[in-house]
Amino acid sequence: MNTLHNILFSVYPYICLSVFLMGSLARFDRDQYTWKSDSSQLLRAGQLRWGSNLFHAGILFLFFGHAVGLLTPHWVYEPFISPAHKQMLAVVAGGVAGAVCFVGLTLLLHRRIFDPRIRLTSHRTDLFILVILWVQLVLGLITLPFSLGHSDGSVMLVLSDWAQRIVTLRPDASGLLNLAWPYKVHLVLGMTIFLLFPFSRLVHVWSGFATVAYLLRPYQVVRSRRVGLPTRQER
Repeated sequence: MNTLHNILFSVYPYICLSVFLMGSLARFDRDQYTWKSDSSQLLRAGQLRWGSNLFHAGILFLFFGHAVGLLTPHWVYEPFISPAHKQMLAVVAGGVAGAVCFVGLTLLLHRRIFDPRIRLTSHRTDLFILVILWVQLVLGLITLPFSLGHSDGSVMLVLSDWAQRIVTLRPDASGLLNLAWPYKVHLVLGMTIFLLFPFSRLVHVWSGFATVAYLLRPYQVVRSRRVGLPTRQER
């Protein structure tokens, strides 16, 4: 079990990150025509509008919340907020964002499965990735009561230390041994989503980040080209 634990939390993260980065680059280089979200808005827009807006609002908050919460060193926020208060903030904010995201994702999944027209035009990977995201979201919501049981912030510190060690190439999964099972399954499935990212419609997320870079681009200078009017002799 210790060997499996070390493989899942010390080796598997680097496999997932490598496939995530290299696979995304390879797909952009070789299959740019598949680099899209495959929207089905033309088939049915009402439920999509609510589901998509709720899902994207919730998932973006959760993504950046996880990134900031896990990767910010303890000494950076220690003068302003204690680990216990930070964990409570994460539980409350993450719970609200998770509930919003859950409603939106459930609407999208219901639409894909029970609308005959949309189901016929959906790829298997579309349904597969939605189901994985839905299960991952449910697991995240399940961890909230466990986090409330550790109100001292100890669980948050353990998870942050593991994530920061992965990023700084100093893997150490020993701190995760005593965590409850929802945390471990949530971590493994989250890493698996990064592994599947380049092979699914999720690659369009890169385009969303590229849009921000597009807004910050310098102005394009366009000069008018003067064309001389014909003289009376040329007429």
